Amino acid sequence: QVHLVESGGGLVQAGESLKLSCVASGNIGSIADMNWFRQAPGKQREFVARITDEGSIKYADSVKGRFTISRDAAKNTMYLQMIGLKPEDTAVYYCNSLIQGIGGRAWDRYWGQGTQVTVSS
Repeated sequence: QVHLVESGGGLVQAGESLKLSCVASGNIGSIADMNWFRQAPGKQREFVARITDEGSIKYADSVKGRFTISRDAAKNTMYLQMIGLKPEDTAVYYCNSLIQGIGGRAWDRYWGQGTQVTVSS
C-alpha cells in the first residue's frame, strides 16, 4: 500500500506565496514521476507540474514562471513553490505519482487527498 499526503495549503492574498509538499510512503520500490494537479470548483482537474526520476520538469502554461516543482528523492517528497499567486490559482491541489512496489511489482499511479489553496483578491 502506498500513501501520498499533501500539506502546505492555505489562504493567502494575491501576490503572496505558498509552498506545498507531498510525501509518499509505504510499499515504495521506485518512483517514476511525481505530479501536481489542481481542481477548482466546477472545473475539471488539470495538470500543473511534473518532475520525473531523471529530473525532467514540465509546467502548465498557466503557472510557468511562477511555480517551481522540486523533489527530494531520498525523502520521497515533492514540493511546489508558488509565488505571485492569483485568485485563479484557487483550487484543491493534488499530488499524483507513478510508483513501483518493492520487489519489482507492477507500476501503479496514486493520488493524494488534496490540499486547499485559496487566493483572495
